[in-house]
Parts: sequence; structure tokens; C-alpha cells
Amino acid sequence: MQQKITPNLWFDTEAEDAAHFYISVFQNSRIVNVSHYTEAGPRPAGTVMTVEFELDGQRFVGINGGPEFTFDEAVSFQINCDTQDEVDYYWERLSEGGEEGPCGWLKDRYGLSWQVVPTGMEELFADPDPARAQRAMQAMLGMSKLDIAALRSAADGVGAT
Repeated sequence: MQQKITPNLWFDTEAEDAAHFYISVFQNSRIVNVSHYTEAGPRPAGTVMTVEFELDGQRFVGINGGPEFTFDEAVSFQINCDTQDEVDYYWERLSEGGEEGPCGWLKDRYGLSWQVVPTGMEELFADPDPARAQRAMQAMLGMSKLDIAALRSAADGVGAT
């Protein structure tokens, strides 16, 4: 079945480099197709126009559209991680050459925003005990890379003053 919605990512000139980087980070990933500009332009003929790629089954298209538009935090991609090791892996790989942000957010070397999120975090924030939920939220607000054990400890009041 064809994917109904495909995110398109606008790059200046680095769509192919970015696609290769992303497929090196995510398992079960591949370049699907690369197309090039023709004499019709607007970029020089033969340069990469679009790169279609798949990250663990999710299809994306990168386009070398020029410098007019850049990424910002208004759009991000969330990576749901089952273990702290997985959080650590994606955080390290994607933030390399990029910028670490607060609360599990980072920008990669191309300026694209990602949220590296451990599973189980949402249950902490929705805890029926508002004090537990508040302690977990306060702990998260002080983190860059999220640490699920530290969030749980905070929710439990361990180490709280």
C-alpha cells in the first residue's frame, strides 16, 4: 500500500547528503530514487533535484530547492524509543554536528528538529497523582537528553528536596 502522506524536506543543496546521513542512522532504511534538474532549471542541469528515501518504512522526499526556506522547530519528527540505550543512540547520532535542545529536542546538522522520546514518559505526565506528574514534568524541563530512570525517580520523589 502506498503511503498517503509523505513529508517533503526543503534543503538548499544538501538533500542527497542528508538522505545518506539519515539512512545511516535508522535501520531498515534506503534511498528509493534520486532525480536531477534538467536544462529547464531552475538549478544547474544535472544537479540533484529530489531524493526519495525511506527511514524504517517511513517515506520522505528531500528537495534541493534553494536557500529561500530553512527548517525551524515548528515542525519536528518524534522518535519513540523503547530503551534508554535507544534514546542515547539517536541523541548521539542525530545531535552530532547539530545542536542539543531542551526536553528531548535537538536539531541535526541540517537544522531539522527531532524529539527523542522514551516510551513511558507520557504515563508519568498523565499520572492520576498530580504531584507525581508535576515532579516528572519539572525534571523533564531541566533535561536536554531525556533520562527515563531520572524522570521516574523524580515522579517518585526520590532525590527531591
